[in-house]
Amino acid sequence: MGTIKALIGILAIVAVVYVGWQVVPPELANYSFQDDLRNVAMTAGSNPHEPDQDIIDSVVKKAQDHQITLAPEQITVQRIGTVGSLAVYVAADYTVPVELPGYSFTLHFTPSSGNKGF
Repeated sequence: MGTIKALIGILAIVAVVYVGWQVVPPELANYSFQDDLRNVAMTAGSNPHEPDQDIIDSVVKKAQDHQITLAPEQITVQRIGTVGSLAVYVAADYTVPVELPGYSFTLHFTPSSGNKGF
């Protein structure tokens, strides 16, 4: 009986490690990508003449750096404030499929450059 409990315990630990191995990398990539979105928004806010398409292209490139598949339609760019005190809000919306043996699901991420209500 003790051997069966030990075997079940080891299998449970292996299952948790495997699930973590599949879920943690997309979470970490999203965290780093969100930091890059903040930097893109700050840079775009300091240049009021930069077109929205250039900002979107920059966000797509940053996403590719993190192995995130992102289409331009999944990116939102909003300019907030006046020309003298311009702020730019950048957000993205994407999903990452996770395949486990016998079960699959998608992780949904909505990283943004921060609070757009300043």
